[in-house]
Amino acid sequence: MNEPLRIGVLGLSHDHVWGNLIALSGCEDMKLVAVSDPNEPLTARLVTEYGCKTYDSHEDLLNKEQLDAVYVFSSNAEGAELAIQAMQQKLHVLIEKPMAARLEQANRMVAAADENGVRLVINWPFAWWPQLQKALAMANEDAIGNIWAVKYRAAHAGPAELGCSEYFCDWLFNPDLNGAGAMMDYCCYGCLLSATLLGLPETVTGMKGGQVKDTISVEDNALIAMKYPFGMSTAEASWTQIGKLTSYTTALYGTEGTLLVEPRQGGKLYLATEHDPEGSEVPVLDPDPWMADSARHFVEVIRNDTEPWMLCCPNNSRNAQEILEAGIRSSQQGQHVALPL
Repeated sequence: MNEPLRIGVLGLSHDHVWGNLIALSGCEDMKLVAVSDPNEPLTARLVTEYGCKTYDSHEDLLNKEQLDAVYVFSSNAEGAELAIQAMQQKLHVLIEKPMAARLEQANRMVAAADENGVRLVINWPFAWWPQLQKALAMANEDAIGNIWAVKYRAAHAGPAELGCSEYFCDWLFNPDLNGAGAMMDYCCYGCLLSATLLGLPETVTGMKGGQVKDTISVEDNALIAMKYPFGMSTAEASWTQIGKLTSYTTALYGTEGTLLVEPRQGGKLYLATEHDPEGSEVPVLDPDPWMADSARHFVEVIRNDTEPWMLCCPNNSRNAQEILEAGIRSSQQGQHVALPL
């Protein structure tokens, strides 16, 4: 029987880390060895909940501990650099979406994984929804014909209103550390779906909208439109939406059908066709264990030296980063931006 993978965690300022730590602690093939973060209240919480060793320096953790892999949950900008540093030390990396703040960082991350023979997995929270996994499998099996559009809307009332920690909000509202505002934080999901199913678009149009909140300096609403030779996609983001209606819903449009994916665990999947225009629910089975959460997927990728699943694949996330960067440039310039950049 294999020894558990020895895992270090670089950064606790991304609030998604706590849910992923639950999955890690429940995985018998992993052992949490140490965590680093400069914010004492975060490391104190870690000690209370998990009782493992902590460092206030990421470099100390990397230099002093014997590890097999790391989780990276810092800001988009710092996290990308930490991931590269860890891969240069021959460590496998799982990093939270969208993988980086800038395309240049994403390119260096993909290169570092290749050059050092390690695995890079991008964790997207919606990757573990069984109904979305089923929808993407159906799309790739031509269940709805040729796909000509992808639509995704990520929205809530705002990070602070949602209860995000002050440490998370500090960098979400900083365009250098985040990469933008809502456009980077939430358009990234739709950009990933479109990049995964359709590849890079011909042109990208980005819009920063509303500025409903006057307490933050970054955009609180955004939209990215992607034009393909055979279709189009949209990625919407809002930090000002009241209520959950339309939030986190995925729609895939094909020449022979439409798939509608409800969000979150327990969400349903619907298929509409020419013969069933109103749509019917598609049965969704429980996923294989290695597709149930980030921890077990990371173990599968490392143990079997296999490519991450499509939504967690670094190349698809890198392409999503290029679409995001084009969307940011477009919103600043007020014109379409052609790809590749």
